[in-house]
Amino acid sequence: MTAYRLTEQMWADHLAEVIRDFSVFAPIKKENSTDFEEITDKKLGSIYYGGNTPTTPLKAFFFPIKENVTTTNQTQPRILIGVPNCDLTALVLLDNIYLGGDLKDEYYQDNRDRTIIFGKDCDTIKESCHCTAYSIKPYSEKNCDISMSVSDGYFYLSPMSEKGEKYLDKFKFNQLEALDSLPEKVIQNRETMLANLQKQNIDIPDEIASRKGIEKENKVLWKKHATTCVSCGACSMICPTCHCFLLIDRKDFEKVKNWDVCQLPDFSRVAAGEDPLEKLYERLKYRYLCKFAYKPDMFNALACTGCGRCIDTCIGKINKNVVIIEACQ
Repeated sequence: MTAYRLTEQMWADHLAEVIRDFSVFAPIKKENSTDFEEITDKKLGSIYYGGNTPTTPLKAFFFPIKENVTTTNQTQPRILIGVPNCDLTALVLLDNIYLGGDLKDEYYQDNRDRTIIFGKDCDTIKESCHCTAYSIKPYSEKNCDISMSVSDGYFYLSPMSEKGEKYLDKFKFNQLEALDSLPEKVIQNRETMLANLQKQNIDIPDEIASRKGIEKENKVLWKKHATTCVSCGACSMICPTCHCFLLIDRKDFEKVKNWDVCQLPDFSRVAAGEDPLEKLYERLKYRYLCKFAYKPDMFNALACTGCGRCIDTCIGKINKNVVIIEACQ
């Protein structure tokens, strides 16, 4: 795998150049969290290249929380820096949903087309991180345009798509020092993170075992964990693969897409007030079935990538991994 090596100053100079023509988003570290922000000249030195998952899932850039679909799409090209592999893997499912059928979502397609994605290597682990339980690695090898690794003051960029290759050629990265492979230290760091995650997640069932456990009847299990659920929907809102939305009619013939999630009351209510998911514990189980059974069957892609955001954000302290472990017993 070809890797172009840049110094910190070379990379900083490049960003200072591209923010004139691109909207650039990258993680900024705050006191207790890290999240994507649009990068300006003043923020160039504040980009955080370490860590693991930013708060905002990648899907928000392609499938916005609120989107007026009767107005002209944005055309400004943009760059996303520091996307973890759990979010990159989620794109496989979202692409299949929005672009894989006969009817393609032109708004989603436009957002994908105008975006260059830089993947990242995770260098820390949250207690909730469990990507390796589903054979996902903590570094980018695909599903992005350019893979970025940072080590000892150097940036290593590897093209992962045709779009990524064109970008590197456009800005003459192909004239820089090119390595046949990533340096040994970067590879060692990747292997160390992978081993640590595998050790942390050794007791978490894989996607096949998880599905078998979740598909059991076991009302007692779901009622037990639903006792602390407040139906806030945070677990689904922040999930990188959840994709449901409402299409709301506004005056002047406007139509607005808003995120909608299955954990909210009335999500599945239909005419005459019938609601197959009226009971809270049924909605809780439905979410797990959607992740491990319905979506894989429909779109042949994982619907849980082990990012751990649902665990981190749950007001009721429902640990998804604990639920699945108990379901598989």
